[in-house]
Amino acid sequence: MRVRAARKSKVQVQPGMFTPPIVLNQVKGFLADAEATALYEAAASVSELGPVLEIGSYCGKSTICLGLACQQQNSLLFAVDHHRGSEEHQPGELYHDPELYDAGEKSIDSFREFRRNIRRAGLEESVTPIVAGSAQAARYWRTPLAMVFIDGGHSLEAALTDYRCWAGHLLRGGILAIHDIFPDPGMGGQAPYTIYRMALESGLFELIEQVETLALLRRL
Repeated sequence: MRVRAARKSKVQVQPGMFTPPIVLNQVKGFLADAEATALYEAAASVSELGPVLEIGSYCGKSTICLGLACQQQNSLLFAVDHHRGSEEHQPGELYHDPELYDAGEKSIDSFREFRRNIRRAGLEESVTPIVAGSAQAARYWRTPLAMVFIDGGHSLEAALTDYRCWAGHLLRGGILAIHDIFPDPGMGGQAPYTIYRMALESGLFELIEQVETLALLRRL
């Protein structure tokens, strides 16, 4: 599903110009093809204005899409993730992946896989990993951002933290992207949808489009 509103952009990005690299299909993650294309197009349309930042990199699927757009515009992507997994990635939970579990440390560790995928995509000069929690990384942040992509923990506390810590750093005309938007509680968790509604009701954002479960909003 792709619901589009009016788009204003200094950079004209032609729909369909994104050709996912082969490596993307080999990266663990939960990003639909249409969402990957939309992320790339959004980042390419604003990243000449400033850097892009994502919260929740996991193994780098969304990072590659955003990073390629930043590489094209000679910009930079900051990838924030503590790489210990969200609630749903822990042992015994629905999305636990044993291959990412460090038995010695008795915890999830997705950073090694993330670095490997970024290297294979040729994005080491365009992506700066920040291995930290969202609130910790934001504590002394001062750099204005052209785009923020929120795809971190899906508890209400985590989603609210991500929104409150980072939305205020967006430049006017910048893009706020939020993943896993499910208006119907029967289809998925409500935390991302809650911060999506908060952004719209704040009067500071307008909806550009929704692509499957990815919402793209513009900072007014």
